[in-house]
Amino acid sequence: MDRLDAMQVLLAVVDTGSLSAGSRKLSAPLPSVSRKVAELERHLGTRILIRTSRNVQLTDAGRDYVEAARQIVAQIKDAELRASGEYEVPRGTLSITVPLAFGRQRVLPLAYEFLGEHPEITLNVLSLDRVVHLVDEHVDVGVRLGNLTDSSLYAVKVGDFRLLTCASPDYLARKGCPSSPEELADHDAAAFIGLGETAWLYERDGRKIQGTPNIRLFANTSTAAVAAAVRGLGIARAPSYQALNELRSGALVTILDAYEGQTFPVHLVYVRQGLLPLKVRAFIDWMTPRLRKTLRDLDDLAPATIAGENPAE
Repeated sequence: MDRLDAMQVLLAVVDTGSLSAGSRKLSAPLPSVSRKVAELERHLGTRILIRTSRNVQLTDAGRDYVEAARQIVAQIKDAELRASGEYEVPRGTLSITVPLAFGRQRVLPLAYEFLGEHPEITLNVLSLDRVVHLVDEHVDVGVRLGNLTDSSLYAVKVGDFRLLTCASPDYLARKGCPSSPEELADHDAAAFIGLGETAWLYERDGRKIQGTPNIRLFANTSTAAVAAAVRGLGIARAPSYQALNELRSGALVTILDAYEGQTFPVHLVYVRQGLLPLKVRAFIDWMTPRLRKTLRDLDDLAPATIAGENPAE
């Protein structure tokens, strides 16, 4: 029995919650995964897992063994990285995950510059609008928008973004400009469903205010909602980074800025088990100041783009 292989199989089963999920993660046949766990239990002379029809649970002995196995696997990984030189110079494959729109517009252009300055690093990019489990999916660094929920991750805050309510000058000329969230009831809207389909929440002087526009378009991306607003189909509410180009060009202008006080954090997150490979440290150190500048620039959007003002004057 290859005990290291058996440990890795066991960790995959524990981390995914079941034998079948572990087999999918490892791309290995289910009978093979089950056999290796059983062989490990016979070798140890004790049960590690309690198997049910839905999941697996660790016995007391299993919890102690899994903790030790994690440390052993992490130490071997560190040794391999040392042998390959990844602790001496930034090199190797760096896997990152980014949200679709924010990643495409703000992170990836910087990541490509980073790649150009580090010829021994290969970049693997996952652009996904879902939370990626860094350990399970073998990702080194993630870009997270909004409040963090996983306290086991190391995180570097790089700034904040906020929501903007915006519309085309043509739409506002035809329909008028709402002066408060309550007046949104008299207006059409293109809604990004990730922000709430039927009601938009605002805040002013500590008071929560709800706006309920007439939703003419439901979109699963903020890109589509912004594009609809540019065509004059209605008002859109989107993250500041999403509408930057349209606001600068004058295709859209912001409204209700006095009610848009809430901000949302942006973090770089990573897992640290043992020494941090230089490729990860180099990426974080390189990306942090540049993303901070990008987000500061986004925060300067509103003053010159409020509806009714002409930036050229």
